[in-house]
Amino acid sequence: MRHLLWLSAGALGVAGAVAAVLLLGREQPATPDMRNGGLTDLPSGLRAEFQEMIWNHPGQGLTYRFRFFADGFHETEDLEKVMTDLHHLCTHFVLDRLANTGPMPGQVVVSLADQPSDFGKFDPEITQVFEAFRIENNTCIWGAY
Repeated sequence: MRHLLWLSAGALGVAGAVAAVLLLGREQPATPDMRNGGLTDLPSGLRAEFQEMIWNHPGQGLTYRFRFFADGFHETEDLEKVMTDLHHLCTHFVLDRLANTGPMPGQVVVSLADQPSDFGKFDPEITQVFEAFRIENNTCIWGAY
């Protein structure tokens, strides 16, 4: 009986931990190392700050969303410059951290905004762009989805 009680308590502990990860995952970075070193210089000259990584919202299969913001980001007319910054974030920030996140995602969505924002809530005062990439051979490949 004591052995069965231990297994039940262990199962409840695991279930609680999984629930906590799922509930907190939306608001918290996936791993502690993402909270440190979250500043990245971009080719455009801006400095992006990591806001969060979200993985528990539906996408095309397993999708990790890496969200960044940069003071002074407001230029979205120069598509080549914006795409270069997004690709840089994927290549120089996301790839380094994917090995620590769990299963390899089917796609990675990288977003850049002019200030932190709540995921999924429209705010006309915030400039934000995002793009989807697939990861192959440790390379970010833009996906025209």
